[in-house]
Amino acid sequence: MPSNQVSQIGRRHTDFTFRHGILLGCLLATASMPVGQAQPAKAHAKETFTYKNVGDLEIKADVYRPTGAGPHPAIIWIHGGGLIFGSRTTIPADENDLFLRAGYIVVSIDYRLAPETKIPAILEDVGDAYRWVREKGPGLFQCDPEHLAIVGQSGGAYLALMSGVQLHPSPKVIVSFYGYGDIAGPWLAQPAIYWAQAPSQPRVTKEAALQAISPNEIAEADVEPRVNFYIYCRQNGLWPKEVAGFDPLKEREKLIAYSPDRLVKPGYPPTLLLHGDRDTDVPFQLSEQMAAALQHQHIEHSLYRMRGFNHLFDVYPEGLPPAGKAIGLQNPQAAAAFQAALLFIAKHIGSEVPN
Repeated sequence: MPSNQVSQIGRRHTDFTFRHGILLGCLLATASMPVGQAQPAKAHAKETFTYKNVGDLEIKADVYRPTGAGPHPAIIWIHGGGLIFGSRTTIPADENDLFLRAGYIVVSIDYRLAPETKIPAILEDVGDAYRWVREKGPGLFQCDPEHLAIVGQSGGAYLALMSGVQLHPSPKVIVSFYGYGDIAGPWLAQPAIYWAQAPSQPRVTKEAALQAISPNEIAEADVEPRVNFYIYCRQNGLWPKEVAGFDPLKEREKLIAYSPDRLVKPGYPPTLLLHGDRDTDVPFQLSEQMAAALQHQHIEHSLYRMRGFNHLFDVYPEGLPPAGKAIGLQNPQAAAAFQAALLFIAKHIGSEVPN
């Protein structure tokens, strides 16, 4: 797709509500179920490695290999969860299957989670995973270190977009599924209207939120009870302080220093942004802002607009629970969007795109 092309697909769907305890995070945690194809996605063998130790904490990566002799280009996949919950195991099975059929090694990584760990150290983990893949991957799993893509969902997409600023050499291509390039804006520093005012969403008390927090750093976590901490942060505009570690009123410049839409320079990797324009958690306008920053620096990019779709459109394309089910890429619009991602990746690191 040309860098200035905006693809618009999809259909409108009716509004729906979340049930407390399901929410965004629960959706991500169930995203590894084998959905999204006419037939269930094939279960692929994986190898689990510890790519980094922080004290007694092991930070891990799951590696999936395609058939055939290497070396193979590789995709580093970064899970979402607001940087607060989730794990490497939540990679959607149907998407992983298509990556492998296209000939890519898939490296799904963990990273330390907030609020026990703040964004600067979280980004260090992503950088260490990237270096581990480049340096150790050729010997451990026959990857081609010069042909690496980084793909992320939501909070993981934020980390993917930051990788284009912080990693040297930079990845060859970045794909952001409903991510964000701005952590200094009011969308995080003020109470989110949806989370704070939705009739179906009870207020989370500080006490309930803090019950989810560990006394030690962690690198993987189930949705419950940590989703309560995420909701509490969004309802009270505390995400920048609790996750990034900076006060948005007194230290806004420090938040800007971790906002990739303010940091794009010539040489930033080609980037594909996929986003639903009815996203109730991460506003579609954030991908528009990132696209504008890329356009300003003449970086090859495309903004793929999923018209009428919400957050997690590739897993719950017909609406988040309880209205929708996890049919994944069985939805034609979701399948077309993922095919566009495969084409964009293939353009920059090679391999074949499956039909």
